[in-house]
Amino acid sequence: MKTPGHHCASHTFPFHRLSLTDRTRFSARLRLETTHASIRLGIPCRLCYKPAEGWSISPEGGRMMMQRPTFPVQFTLVGIFCSLTVTGCLSPITLNRAVTSYDEAITDAISKQLLINIARAHQHQPIHFTGVSNIAATFDFRVSAGATPALTGEASRGLMPIFGGSVAENPTISIAPMEGEEFTKRLLTPFQEAKFLLLFRQRYDIDLLLRLMAQELRIKENGQEVAYRNTPTDRKSYEMFRRVVTHLSAIQDQNQLHAEPLVYHRTWTIPALSVTAEGFQALQKEYLVAYNQKDNTYTLRKQVLGRTLITNYDPDTLSPDERARLIDETEEGHLNDVAFDIRPGHIGGEYPLKGEFRLRSFNTILNFLGRSLGEDPEYHVEKDPRTPAILENPVHTMELLLSDGAPSGVDLSIQSHGKYYAVNTTGPLARWNREAFQMLYLLFQMTVSEVPRVGVPSITIAK
Repeated sequence: MKTPGHHCASHTFPFHRLSLTDRTRFSARLRLETTHASIRLGIPCRLCYKPAEGWSISPEGGRMMMQRPTFPVQFTLVGIFCSLTVTGCLSPITLNRAVTSYDEAITDAISKQLLINIARAHQHQPIHFTGVSNIAATFDFRVSAGATPALTGEASRGLMPIFGGSVAENPTISIAPMEGEEFTKRLLTPFQEAKFLLLFRQRYDIDLLLRLMAQELRIKENGQEVAYRNTPTDRKSYEMFRRVVTHLSAIQDQNQLHAEPLVYHRTWTIPALSVTAEGFQALQKEYLVAYNQKDNTYTLRKQVLGRTLITNYDPDTLSPDERARLIDETEEGHLNDVAFDIRPGHIGGEYPLKGEFRLRSFNTILNFLGRSLGEDPEYHVEKDPRTPAILENPVHTMELLLSDGAPSGVDLSIQSHGKYYAVNTTGPLARWNREAFQMLYLLFQMTVSEVPRVGVPSITIAK
């Protein structure tokens, strides 16, 4: 029996030797390319048929094979290289975006918590804070590249590049409540003089600082110490407090308000015979020692640094005895007292004053701001006639808005207890209110301890 095959004028093609896959591929190619040849059973002769450029028929079994040209591969490799390069460039861009985004989110969260706790104080609700203790953000970049033959047409002689990629972000944020005895003590403990002076040296307005941080004014009248509270419901006390604060602000506006520690050099004289060699070495570590040969004595000299005093004069111009007296007076005060001394003969001396401001805690500050929205609102107080001209004398320490609907044009607002609370950052006192809220934010950072952390905060970028 003859083996069935394809016959043309002079050649026979063994179609039966092809596999089913090769038959299908060969027939499909044939229908697209063949325009001549005598065909029986729809199969061309392998010697009569001329394949398209880039294709050939193998001598074994008439199988059609593709011959790949070399130049498209070069372009594919270039594309792969570019993809990897772009991936490396994206890493620092993603890092910058991630750090900025998380920083803005945390700052916004703390700001809203401050405003929410003012609302809680207004509603006589417990104050509570929650902190972000840890952020671990992982970024995974994946890029794939390859090539595949084109299926049809003239492009079938080349390779088609295939590129793919993905970016995955997996943040892990740890949140811890701020609670316990340690945090509560810090929340209730009045601020110390050092923290007040730290903010004062940042060029904040002293009237804003004192109106926010001071609980009361204490001055001596007729030999007795009298306290004037920074509480609007106590009108006499509040107005006296405001007039003194405004007077200090007027002196500051003319750059004549000093806040320097009192320095005094104390001296002692002791007999030289009473000092042993070991004792002399110990004295040199603490004092400046000078020997007086005439009297056979040692003079000990030591610099004493006293408390900081707010004045309208330079404390260095005072005599040593006067500085020593002031140091003794200020040392009798509390750590949360800020002393001041306004004397005649200098700017603001028309209204001489001497006393202390007693600072309050952060919890009291929040309650003061919360009550200003309801039962204890602030009001305008005129300056003393003896006070120089002032640049500003706002009614509110920090003007807050309370409304039934969302306020427009403000930087920050929250909804709590069915009302909207916001800091008024519109109008002529927008700068004042923004600085007041910024100061509140800094005072909060000075109050809280470090939030407990689980692991080490990090941002990891994997490629």
